[in-house]
Amino acid sequence: MLYLGCHLSASAGNLAMVRTAATIDANTFAFFTRNPRGSRAKPQDPADCAAAMEEIHRLGFGPLVAHGSYTMNLCTADPGAREFAAQVLAEDLQRMAALPGQYYNFHPGSHVGQGVDAAVEQISNALKAAMALDYPVTVLLETMAGKGSEVGGRFEELKAIIDAVGREDLGVCLDTCHVYDAGYDIVNDLDSVLEEFDRIVGIHRLKALHLNDSKNPFASHKDRHECIGAGSLGLSTFEAIINHPALQGKPMILETPNELPGYASEIRTLRSLYRQ
Repeated sequence: MLYLGCHLSASAGNLAMVRTAATIDANTFAFFTRNPRGSRAKPQDPADCAAAMEEIHRLGFGPLVAHGSYTMNLCTADPGAREFAAQVLAEDLQRMAALPGQYYNFHPGSHVGQGVDAAVEQISNALKAAMALDYPVTVLLETMAGKGSEVGGRFEELKAIIDAVGREDLGVCLDTCHVYDAGYDIVNDLDSVLEEFDRIVGIHRLKALHLNDSKNPFASHKDRHECIGAGSLGLSTFEAIINHPALQGKPMILETPNELPGYASEIRTLRSLYRQ
């Protein structure tokens, strides 16, 4: 099964997002749990959440991939800001309990000079505390491009966090733009990259993908998304990804620089290349 979707606005509620996704032949989608550049979150409507879940099941959607705020940095050097980020994480997991069985993805953070070891400890401590109540949501660490002091640009860094948290239900979301910009050559050797991921992290932990082309060349460590087929990855790379045996059944989310008609076009193109 090919679960394809895109990032949608949550402003009109969860049920509205499900219905919007269906209009563009999407069977999953992503959304921000709160203001992506801030910390404010809309109050939840239990009736809307229940109606959305009913429609998700009726339409046969794959897991949704909610996204944490970009400003949530669990390994910032500021102790107050770090504590607030951990609180935001805990609140987001509690909010996701109203949409049981979905995914929650976030950027691990930037250590801003503290070093990776300190960042791993801080991120894992926040995760252990937030996940302790066992909300019905699967938490995903996102692969990053490795710009500046970002954590998650190497598979080994994600594995270190996972090991420190010590839970089997902590997974990974692989962003195609990010891993290519980080120096993993999914254009010329997708199999080897996935084999390396499996050796270091474990392919069973790869739960979702962000499908983004890149405006930058290989190993640039810059993270600028491009529309599918219009960047340095190229359309053939995405054809290989959506048809790869190890990636079947995983929700694949477009975060390309598009509005809804552009996403609809990309979904049509990708579905036309699917051979399973």
